[in-house]
Amino acid sequence: MTDRLGELSAAGVAIWLDDLSRTRLSSGGLDQLRREKHLVGVTSNPTIFAKALSDADEYDWQLKDLAIRGVDVEEAVRLLTTYDVRWACDVMRPAYDASAGVDGRVSIEVDPRLAHETEKTVAEAGALWWLIDRPNLFIKIPATEAGLPAITATLAQGISVNVTLIFGLDRYSQVMDAFLAGLEQAKANGHDLSKIGSVASFFVSRVDTEVDKRLEKIGTDQAKALRGKAAIANARLAYERYCAVFGSDRWQALADAGAHPQRPLWASTSTKNPDYRDVMYVEDLIAPGTVNTMPEATIHAVADHGEVRADTVTSCYDDARKAFNDLQNVGVDMADVVAVLEREGVEKFEASWLELLDGVRKSLTEAAKGAGQPGRAAKSSAQAAAKAGGNA
Repeated sequence: MTDRLGELSAAGVAIWLDDLSRTRLSSGGLDQLRREKHLVGVTSNPTIFAKALSDADEYDWQLKDLAIRGVDVEEAVRLLTTYDVRWACDVMRPAYDASAGVDGRVSIEVDPRLAHETEKTVAEAGALWWLIDRPNLFIKIPATEAGLPAITATLAQGISVNVTLIFGLDRYSQVMDAFLAGLEQAKANGHDLSKIGSVASFFVSRVDTEVDKRLEKIGTDQAKALRGKAAIANARLAYERYCAVFGSDRWQALADAGAHPQRPLWASTSTKNPDYRDVMYVEDLIAPGTVNTMPEATIHAVADHGEVRADTVTSCYDDARKAFNDLQNVGVDMADVVAVLEREGVEKFEASWLELLDGVRKSLTEAAKGAGQPGRAAKSSAQAAAKAGGNA
């Protein structure tokens, strides 16, 4: 059989999973994907955690322990999510070691309510880094205006960062500058640059969702012909900027000191429109030194029928620029599209975080009602810790 995922990896695309749950960890499903599907990384976000905690009883033992201890809901969420990420880091450690620290990474996001507060974001990043205590961890920081200096300050402390919620080209350039500044400060602070990793998560399908909605409203044949074109063009032009920055003298000085480049990560790569090919955001964004983080369904779809070509990005810059010009000519304001998507991205993660808090609050209340059996809770804790390899 054709190993399409193996071909994708050979073309320079790191395959990451955009999902995490304790069920996936305890069942061995994550490790199976690593061993059988060329998986070399994992991303999580508040939406993923909210779903994971609402769907599984794998968390019951820990919730009961937390209820017995009287832990408040904010701290409970921190302990529940960091437990999963720490465990996932251990599962992905072979990929980290095999790639000399480039891959095998697992991401956890700072509280999205801090997206517009620089100092609190930096403090939260440091707390998560200390609490999880794994070298293959990524701390996710949103690419908001307040997030940019937080990215630099966090990297300067030697903490690896996944910059998330990037939608536009100008903001992406600012993210890369924040990364370079962070590594320069980290070097000045005496940190080993070879141990610091970073990716820049450039969102894809959400761009088409927003642009297509505007094209439908415009309604002309010329506008409708541009549906499904914006996101891939946007990502390809982002990669052009990546190549320029990481071919610069400024970057070379950091590379000479052992630094790894901040790879572009294509996020939100499942198609939202059923009329589109289900693997288009993978097939059309193949380029060396990139990451594509996919839901499991997309990973399996690529394995089943994906068409893997050597490079579907660098020869398409002119086509991407033409698509942008055509969008502008029919009346789509890409700057406004980007502003809307960034605002909505933060709002959606905030809503998911509040949903997560509310779900954990209810679970703690229910667990407290059954907390009269501490022996059972302690037994469950010990069994779960043993299964997780001591991750409690």
